[in-house]
Amino acid sequence: MIPRYTRPEIGAVWTDDAKFESWREVEVAACEEMAGPTEDDLVAIRKATFTAQAVHDREKITDHDVAAFVDVLSADAGPGGRWIHYGLTSSDVLDTALALQIRKAGEILVRGAHEVAETLATKAREHVHTVCVGRTHGVHAEPTTFGIKLAGFAFEADRNAKRLEAAFAQVAVGALSGAVGTYAATSPEFEERVLTRLGLERELMSTQVIPRDRHAELLQAISLAGAGLERLATEIRHLQRTEVREAEEPFKKGQKGSSAMPHKRNPITTERITGLARVLRGYAQAGVENVALWHERDISHSGAERVILPDATIALDYMQSLATRVVSGLVVHEDRMLENLQLTSGALFSQRLLLALIETQGLVRDEAYRTAQELAQRAWDTRTPLKDLAAADERCAGLDLDLVFDPSFHTRYADEIVGRLATAGL
Repeated sequence: MIPRYTRPEIGAVWTDDAKFESWREVEVAACEEMAGPTEDDLVAIRKATFTAQAVHDREKITDHDVAAFVDVLSADAGPGGRWIHYGLTSSDVLDTALALQIRKAGEILVRGAHEVAETLATKAREHVHTVCVGRTHGVHAEPTTFGIKLAGFAFEADRNAKRLEAAFAQVAVGALSGAVGTYAATSPEFEERVLTRLGLERELMSTQVIPRDRHAELLQAISLAGAGLERLATEIRHLQRTEVREAEEPFKKGQKGSSAMPHKRNPITTERITGLARVLRGYAQAGVENVALWHERDISHSGAERVILPDATIALDYMQSLATRVVSGLVVHEDRMLENLQLTSGALFSQRLLLALIETQGLVRDEAYRTAQELAQRAWDTRTPLKDLAAADERCAGLDLDLVFDPSFHTRYADEIVGRLATAGL
């Protein structure tokens, strides 16, 4: 991932130094569970060091990154270095070490996902009674509250946090089963001891590689979490449009919205989230493509994974941080929300009018619907309050129009709905 979108903590998980250190952890753990090395050998193996540059220089000769790493680490360990990589194949180290890196990335991403959910829940409670218009198909529907709207995003964010937690857990597996997964040079017991040292579960059936459906599942969960952030970002972008202007991203002091137009305050942060969500979906597709490998192993997945796993985790971490910042600093224009409620001249109360005509006037549903529809469309088209039109229409005689056009009827369960956040632990 480019530096612009890479935050330091998760970026450090995916450096070459971090990768090689994970390889070293696996190699050392394996040596510690072997019968061959003496205690002096193990001391030397544990102290053996490497530099990424030395490994890269050696790879120019070997044209094999794991072999190059083993050469460098073994040489630094001295005579005891002969036990490094003893009985192992490259994928034993690569896949098990990758699980260690993914686990570290998962700790960061799951924490960030929960932070997004909690930030949304806090903002939802803050605006539980902030009345605004609900929209379907982009068109005014009925009144709701901004707190109810945000609660929906909070619940989705919570589901994504739990999906990520499960996805990272199921990929935290290792394997040291040898060239085609038969333990010809090791043993299942040896594998179990090494993985216990590393805190990983055993892959019950590895060939030479850990099955890639696990990594595909992780990338799908990451993509879905990104889609949830995109849905939130899209909502804020719509609400920030000049014609709507019910909510806006925070705009910090000294910020410039346009190089040419000083008045501009653009939703650039949520647009960035939207764009990166598209990248995550592409990575998820590549993860699915990686599942079908030839026989016991090929490396067609390898090149893709060197890009998609670091980039996907780094991008989602960045997106989560952006979302948390936007929601916590969201500018909410409550007065504008109330103004926008009047844009249809009360037409958004048409369902209440429909039900009153059925209940009070005894009209069949279609007749009541046509009456309410006719009056609502006339109100919207002529900018005449629907309440006034209904008051002057004999078909609506005897209706309690104050009750019909009372917006609190639509928001009376807001506390209960938003209160469900607590049930979910938010």
